[in-house]
Amino acid sequence: MMTSREQLHKTLELIKLERQADLEQYRQKVLLRSLTQRVRDGVTWYPVRLMRDYIGTGERIILELQRMHQLDQPHSFSSGKLVSIFCNASGRPDKEHLSGVINYVQENTLVVTINTDDLPDWIDHGQLGVDVMFDEMTYKEMEYTMKAVIKAEDNRVAELREIFLGETVSKNKAAGTDTSEATIQFKESVSQLNESQVKAIDQIMATEDVAFIHGPPGTGKTTTLVQAIVITVKAEGQVLVCTPSNAAIDLLVEKLTEQRLNVVRIGHPARVTEQTLSKTLDARIATHPNFTELRSLRKKLEQVRNQASKYKRNFGYQEKEQRRLLKEEARSLKSDADTLEFYIINNLLQSADVICSTLVGSSHPVMRGRKFKTVFIDEAAQSLEPACWIPMLKSQRVILAGDHWQLPPTIKSIAAASAGLSKTLFEKGILKHPEKANMLQVQYRMHDAIMKFSSRYFYKDNLVAHTSVKSALLRSDQQPIEYIDTAGCGYTEQQDPETLSRYNLEEANLLIHLVEKLVEEIGMEEWLQQEISMGIITPYRAQVDHLHKLADASPVLEPLHKLITINTVDAFQGQERDVIAISFVRSNEKAEVGFLGDIRRTNVAMTRARKKLIMIGDSATLGSHPFYVELLEYVQGLEFYRSAFEV
Repeated sequence: MMTSREQLHKTLELIKLERQADLEQYRQKVLLRSLTQRVRDGVTWYPVRLMRDYIGTGERIILELQRMHQLDQPHSFSSGKLVSIFCNASGRPDKEHLSGVINYVQENTLVVTINTDDLPDWIDHGQLGVDVMFDEMTYKEMEYTMKAVIKAEDNRVAELREIFLGETVSKNKAAGTDTSEATIQFKESVSQLNESQVKAIDQIMATEDVAFIHGPPGTGKTTTLVQAIVITVKAEGQVLVCTPSNAAIDLLVEKLTEQRLNVVRIGHPARVTEQTLSKTLDARIATHPNFTELRSLRKKLEQVRNQASKYKRNFGYQEKEQRRLLKEEARSLKSDADTLEFYIINNLLQSADVICSTLVGSSHPVMRGRKFKTVFIDEAAQSLEPACWIPMLKSQRVILAGDHWQLPPTIKSIAAASAGLSKTLFEKGILKHPEKANMLQVQYRMHDAIMKFSSRYFYKDNLVAHTSVKSALLRSDQQPIEYIDTAGCGYTEQQDPETLSRYNLEEANLLIHLVEKLVEEIGMEEWLQQEISMGIITPYRAQVDHLHKLADASPVLEPLHKLITINTVDAFQGQERDVIAISFVRSNEKAEVGFLGDIRRTNVAMTRARKKLIMIGDSATLGSHPFYVELLEYVQGLEFYRSAFEV
């Protein structure tokens, strides 16, 4: 058996492998392709027009860019991604460039916060373009952190390393060590929590080092986590809260703010939702009582710098002396401004109840040297182990929340994933310390029949549907589940030669037909009045594109376009809809299920549904996998199964 350090050395090598795979994908998509190819592949927008520039949150320059040619294809641009704006005016592509972060993308408009204080002259020359960039910093932070954890000796990091990966046993606090205020808060919160949620918080209050909140779909993991954070703040004064993604941390910022906690969100304003923008450090600095003084210092600094730049070196002695004095004054003003900004930032962080960031964001320079008694990591089962260690370097104890039977971390390197990088710290910890893990058992999302299969297969049949959802249907004459079997229909899958993604045209047509039929059964007026939401899910991007085209062309679905979302399984993590329709796509003579072999994705897809779940797939292909054999037996046993020939 490997020692903790040996395990970490292996993980460090795997993260280097992952970095290489990620960089190679970037090279293939961006660096090694012509401008025309990049535009076609959706990794470059060119040409774009600069519509306007303005000063946004934290006095950062924001550019609004518009794509001049609409292309009907998917692209890689999304909120939070690093981009490079380039000028092609000289005839030499990418000669000039400017880096930034995407605020948001809306149809043909791209809003970007740039990482500089001034706009370059070439920005007005026209012929601008935007490339998606490779994120080098994330890998640097993870590699630095892994080395620090490996080297750790005789400190808390070394102890946590041994608790997770070594032979050390996890401990609970001695009886009576909780502060009375936290205990009172705990008792007050019990009334709104169920028994399994109370047990989870009880474990968090009791542990000295580590605890796990295991939250299956719809079981109120976020509610439990928020209450645990509120109670911990009462006991400790301040906590650090992290997640792997910006979307997940922004959700927690909102929930914690609703609890009237003083929350500061660390991170680039461009990566933050509009609702949580006011909680960012940049926004909080701008509303600080001393900000007016800081702004005045910066304005004066800019004036002095401009004055100094008027004096050239070839002027006479007096001019040179004047220039020297002005530069000296500028240095002094900059020093005063930096000192004041340092004070404001520390004042804001010191007075915060909760500091929130992504896992990698917790390494932000303003966090340097800060220590916390407790760090909470949500979506820990979707987080790479090296990323989890980043905030853990700053903490005495760690609380991880997630579900290892839902989506795993996204990993580009197949070799790294199969060698163990896909196994998270959450999964390792829950396996090693099962006594520190509490699974939430009451789910508040889905009909009992929709829940039951996942409960049996993944959660040892321990989930219970709350009375408010247990029998909830779209209409009393509707079944909660329909499985339509396309075996024998000749609905053969195809593969896109460029993207290698799979699609199944006949299956997509059938799914849209079934969805239209359901809408007609319920009635358009009733559907709109109740605002029944629907998600159409498939594991393959090529099938998503085809389903979009069919739905857009459907006169039945057109009035409901705001209530219908069509996307991949990964995009639906953490979401729910009244109706979920799933296209499994795979149908081939070799009975290969490929991507569907990761049954956690199917678990996520099925458990998004509240009142109605429709599934379409070829049993002859899916039946080669034991999971789908059990699923087919389940739907047949409850008479939720039909052949496509019967539809």
